[in-house]
Amino acid sequence: MRTLLAATLLSFVACSAHAQLSIEITGAGAQRVPIAIAPFLGEGALPAGASASITSVVRADLERSGLFRRVEVPALVPRPTEASSVNYAEWKSRLADALVLGSVAARPDGRFEVRFRLHDVVKQVAIGGVAYTMTREQVRATAHRIADYIYEKLTGEKGVFSTRIAYVVKRGTRFELQIADADGANEQAMLVSEEPIISPAWSPNGRRIAYVSFQNKKPIVYVQDVEVPKQNIVANFKGSNSAPAWSPDGSRLAVVLSRDGNSQLYLINPDGSNSRRLSNSSGIDTEPYFSPDGQWIYFTSDRGGSPQIYRMPAAGGEAQRVTFEGSYNVSPRISPDGRSLAYIMRNGGKFQVALLDLTTRQVQILTDSDLDESPSFAPNGRQILLATVIGGRGVLSAVSADGRIKQRLTVTAGDVREPAWGPLVQ
Repeated sequence: MRTLLAATLLSFVACSAHAQLSIEITGAGAQRVPIAIAPFLGEGALPAGASASITSVVRADLERSGLFRRVEVPALVPRPTEASSVNYAEWKSRLADALVLGSVAARPDGRFEVRFRLHDVVKQVAIGGVAYTMTREQVRATAHRIADYIYEKLTGEKGVFSTRIAYVVKRGTRFELQIADADGANEQAMLVSEEPIISPAWSPNGRRIAYVSFQNKKPIVYVQDVEVPKQNIVANFKGSNSAPAWSPDGSRLAVVLSRDGNSQLYLINPDGSNSRRLSNSSGIDTEPYFSPDGQWIYFTSDRGGSPQIYRMPAAGGEAQRVTFEGSYNVSPRISPDGRSLAYIMRNGGKFQVALLDLTTRQVQILTDSDLDESPSFAPNGRQILLATVIGGRGVLSAVSADGRIKQRLTVTAGDVREPAWGPLVQ
């Protein structure tokens, strides 16, 4: 198990090109809501430095979810806005179930006001709308918020378009810990090192990331503010320090230390104080992850002879085995509602993402790739971000929790691993 985990975490292929993540939808849900999003009136006046239009980002967000199908909007004169009266029969004839109308207007202070309204074409009613004030640098962020609003109103679930993801890229001999918007835009490097970086984990408030860096020739756990390029050491004990996982309230980290022999689970404060051992087995205990209520820690262990997933009380206590199907199950991640467990299962020689219903005990294989790793739930539980190997290099993929919607996120000529999906934006 020690060799397998090391190979999984550290197998990178050299790359050289720099580009943001590009997203390709490789599968979509059978029932998609047809939605018409008319070009926002006035958005052509946005500064040339704006990275994209409001309309294009909202459309791309909703289509990327796999739950919406774009309805083409003709060139209408005059162009409708959120204040326009709506001829629902006309939009129904265009086979739209939902309609978004909006506008952008410059303000005297140099900022812009964005207004929009969402309509239910089938019921012939306005569902609601919002007005936002933004700067030229906030075009994409505002569009993501609009898409989140539309998504929630039409599905009943929180949208995650405003969230961020973290991942590791190898560029030549350099490793970079990157953060980006959920659509891969606005990427920035938090850390660049000639040594490997692994296991990024977002704090519950999204302001800090814990990770492991080998920059001092050994694995050390750090915590870093996403806005401030200053590393704070959390665990630098004798031996290996690895696999940080935040408690739901952000007050503690579960880490894996080998300072007393085998790799075992410990709790530690984010400032590195008050470390306390949790597990005490003759095997290797690793990859901890807290349940959403903070009562349990799920982890991987070979204490029974083969790598399986266990759980133990977060305060310490007896461990219980969770996975029984298959001889190799690692990397546990609990869904935000606490009902499902995503993990990596060896399935016929392939390493694929599996989902275990913790109530019914049913297991579903979600991916059809050969070498998956590092599953990470979206904060609404709808999708799972993961790393996989395609064509000899690492790419990121996303799969819906029911396995029907699939996406691929790639960096041209790059190798990307270790994804972590950030929390909802407060």
